[in-house]
Amino acid sequence: MSTVIQAIHIPTWEERTQPKPHVVYRIEIQASVRSWQMWRRYSEFADLHVELTKSTGAAPPAQLPPKHALALFRSNANPALLEERRAGLETYLRAILAARDDRWREAFAFRDFLGVPVGKQAAHDVGGPSQFTSSSWLDEHQDLQARVRDVRADINRRDALSDSNDISGSHQANVQAKKKLAGVLTRVGVLEEGLQTLALAGLSEGELQRRRDMVARLRDDCEKLAKIVTVSRMTARGIGSAAERNPASATDRDALMSSSSGMPGGFNRPVARVFGQAAQPRETEQTRPLDDHGLLQLQQTQMNQQDAQLAHLTAILQRQKQLGLAIHEEVSQQIEELDHLNNEVDRVGGKLTSAKKQMNRLGG
Repeated sequence: MSTVIQAIHIPTWEERTQPKPHVVYRIEIQASVRSWQMWRRYSEFADLHVELTKSTGAAPPAQLPPKHALALFRSNANPALLEERRAGLETYLRAILAARDDRWREAFAFRDFLGVPVGKQAAHDVGGPSQFTSSSWLDEHQDLQARVRDVRADINRRDALSDSNDISGSHQANVQAKKKLAGVLTRVGVLEEGLQTLALAGLSEGELQRRRDMVARLRDDCEKLAKIVTVSRMTARGIGSAAERNPASATDRDALMSSSSGMPGGFNRPVARVFGQAAQPRETEQTRPLDDHGLLQLQQTQMNQQDAQLAHLTAILQRQKQLGLAIHEEVSQQIEELDHLNNEVDRVGGKLTSAKKQMNRLGG
């Protein structure tokens, strides 16, 4: 995945007093279609240097500016020394960006340090699959929440148009909501897959679980909206054909589908269940107002729900497996320690027995 960053500047620094006095540097990042800024402390630059050296196996092509004893006299910090450090930090980042070897700038630590947005925006920038950083993952989640609100707005507009007997407008609003929801569901899947990359990058288990819960809530909202969008309120709103607006009663449907006693061939004989043959599908209130396309969408939604539940169950089982392995390893270590202790007790007991025999011989 090629980098989307085109230029990096550190134009200024700023002294802050909360939570305690410190200096932060403003980093301006320019990409192909957008720009943003990040505030970082010198200690964060030092952590980045260590992480890049550790993850790539080689030190970056530039050195960080040396440390000064600024922390001891923060209120009287020398502006000249801070300006020198600002220029050195800018040179450090630009050297990584301009290096022929791209392993440092493509490292997760570097992209996360700069807050590179690798959600949908970066997908347009790089023209390939996305790889989330910790911050861009949260940005993508926030954008998906806004998309979900847009879908709800389209559904409300659909109902309002239906109340005003604007059938065409109501249908268009419903179609628009379906399209937006389909895009959201696709991106939710990508967002969920991005957690695997973050897990490999070292994101803590607690934070991973919190983000899994965020994705689960987002997927639950999408499933609820899918039911509302798919199962249109045709009967209540008067949308659709006459058969959809006035469905036949259960008695009439049974009479229509039942066999006639006057038909030849013994059609009035009760049909027995054949071994291995599935029972005949039964119409429900949920499926009655739907056409073939609506039934297909409903089935797809239910399958997606089952897949999501299975994925969630798989994650739970994997966590249980990891806990079980950890417990097994701990118990094995404890057993080894107990065996060692038991051997030591036997050895010391043998020595005491031998010493007692010698004392008895001396006393005799």
